[in-house]
Amino acid sequence: MIGIVLSRADRASVHIGEQLRTLESWREEHDASRSDADGGGTVYRLDGVELREFEELHLHLDGVDSVFSDIDLLVFASRHAGETGPLLTAHPTGNFGPAEFGGHDRSLAQAAPNAQSTVLAALTEHAPDGYDVGLEGTHHGPTELTTPSLFVELGSDERQWNDPEGAQAVARAILALRSVDPNAEKTLVGFGGGHYVPRFERVVRDTEWSVGHVGVDWALAAMGAPEKHRSVLKRAFERSGTTYALVEDDPALERTIEELGYRTVSETWVRETDGIPLALVNHLERSVRPITDGLRFGDRCPSTDAVSGEFDPTDHDELSRIEIPADLLAAANGINHERTLSMVRSRAVAVTTTENGTKLDRIVVLPSTVDRNHLTEAFITILQRKYDVERDGENVIAHEDAFSPTLARQYGVPEGPAFGRLSNGQTVEIDDTIITPADVRERKTHMFSSI
Repeated sequence: MIGIVLSRADRASVHIGEQLRTLESWREEHDASRSDADGGGTVYRLDGVELREFEELHLHLDGVDSVFSDIDLLVFASRHAGETGPLLTAHPTGNFGPAEFGGHDRSLAQAAPNAQSTVLAALTEHAPDGYDVGLEGTHHGPTELTTPSLFVELGSDERQWNDPEGAQAVARAILALRSVDPNAEKTLVGFGGGHYVPRFERVVRDTEWSVGHVGVDWALAAMGAPEKHRSVLKRAFERSGTTYALVEDDPALERTIEELGYRTVSETWVRETDGIPLALVNHLERSVRPITDGLRFGDRCPSTDAVSGEFDPTDHDELSRIEIPADLLAAANGINHERTLSMVRSRAVAVTTTENGTKLDRIVVLPSTVDRNHLTEAFITILQRKYDVERDGENVIAHEDAFSPTLARQYGVPEGPAFGRLSNGQTVEIDDTIITPADVRERKTHMFSSI
């Protein structure tokens, strides 16, 4: 059930309410238990939605969720004010520092990360031409709410507050929240940046990760030294429902967050874990290596949806950890390290890498459905670009016709440029004698262990 808060003191809120009532066939009911100014009087209801109007501005309505009937999400339909031009935006509420615009000092409302992700997509879908869409950091009241909540706003001046198309876009985005879980397992708390948060918005748009509270630079400055305000930081995690944080460069803040028992992650980490079950991420980071040290996920990794309630990453019958022989790996990487990584990832749950995730390392995790012989065959495919390859039991045997410095010397070829030309397949002339590359090639055999 969604509760929608309208404020008669907010022109944009009134117009959004008008659009909400136009878009759907609402049931009108009368609540005589409270005054019209305090959300009583006429109440509008749809299946899964309850809309109430208040005289006071939204940001002063602490505890307003208690007025509604058993809601899971509270949405404030509001104006946005600023010098940003036409803008549709959303954000959670709270004060990292003193309460200058509603709510209590250093208090944060319960965020609604998944609802915010949904409303961002809906605002983008319905935004009229000329409107930007974005997210803001956590700011202003109300703060004393136990129900997940967010502001959805129409801005940024009177022209937009009176614009029926802009108001309708916000109304449609709010209605898109019906039946949406306000929370998400994959949620980040954000820290740093300006009031508008393009980095965190990018994460929400590009990945399945949601963002709860965001303490932007000015809010953190108002809070004060992080080590002296651990309770505020702890509340940001608790009221976002997560233990993960994405932090702009701030070593002191990162250190305090880690000391509190939460985890700071990079944007690379966030993107690498997109679509991957967190239980599997945590298991492989513990048992193989962290993502920061080169763990990467393969095409055979189960998706978040596919393993929900079914996959136990600690079940060793599901996963097989193997080590690629060092000589076989070096040979394949030397031929084409990009192709080697691609072919192995297509067969693996996870791989280890070096050089910022661009070159395959030795440890590979396979699903139980993939035989390690299939991985050996992948390496043979790479080796065949340079060698004639055969398998002999547990060994992979590779033959090549290669330039022989010994034969070249026997023909009187001096070391230096002539060696290089012959090695590259070019003919040379020494003392009126023509020497071809075939003259100085010999058959070489390399033996590798299979996987």
